[in-house]
Amino acid sequence: MLDLQDQAIRHHCKALRMPTIGGQFARLAEAATREGQSHVGYLEALLAAEMEERESRAITRLLHEAKLPRMKTLDAFEFDRSSVSAAQLRTLAEGDYVAKAEPILLVGEAGTGKTHLATGLCVAACRQRHRVRFTTATALINELAEAAHANQLSRALGRWERLDLICIDEMGYVPLAETACELMFQVIADRAEKAAVIVTTNLPFSEWSQVIPNPRLCKALIDRLTDQAHIITTGTDSYRFRRTTAQRKAGKS
Repeated sequence: MLDLQDQAIRHHCKALRMPTIGGQFARLAEAATREGQSHVGYLEALLAAEMEERESRAITRLLHEAKLPRMKTLDAFEFDRSSVSAAQLRTLAEGDYVAKAEPILLVGEAGTGKTHLATGLCVAACRQRHRVRFTTATALINELAEAAHANQLSRALGRWERLDLICIDEMGYVPLAETACELMFQVIADRAEKAAVIVTTNLPFSEWSQVIPNPRLCKALIDRLTDQAHIITTGTDSYRFRRTTAQRKAGKS
């Protein structure tokens, strides 16, 4: 009789798309009996297990869809080797900037931890159930250019606009043609005061004209990005180089 009941419960859970309850009801029933739980207590434990597993699956899906270059968190960042404020980054990671649609700009030389910090903020946003997408400036422009060539630009821009947070890495590493600048501006302008964006760049804003030749477009892009932005300077001293040097010295000792 119990076997038939178990099979029926698993069948119902499958039909209702509650796989965690279907897989754990028997174990949790035994625990409830040992601990003298009430029926309501047992039901609460079942539903909590289902909710926890659904939350975990949702976050895993969001992290996958974010297309992060590597799974790096802020906890793994060595703030003691950087000039960046750990308190500021952890406050930002709470996600208030996403709700307020405030940009975050990480400005510094190569190797100073910009991408790691940006990725860590993206991971935190995914864990808060936000829709996130990470890309490089070059990859974003290439995607939009291909969409424009296929007469699908509006649809492509719409996909980016619907995301809660986008991260554009390596802005300023490669000079941009005017058409590319216009595509980038469209993405940034569409999000202004409506959705959050993180940008990493190795150039101070005074030098953006080196990669964005149209002065008006350059000024407009900077204006959109810096409005109510959190601007974080990561410095000029390579975080990666100092970390590698320290590891080598530790290996020799």
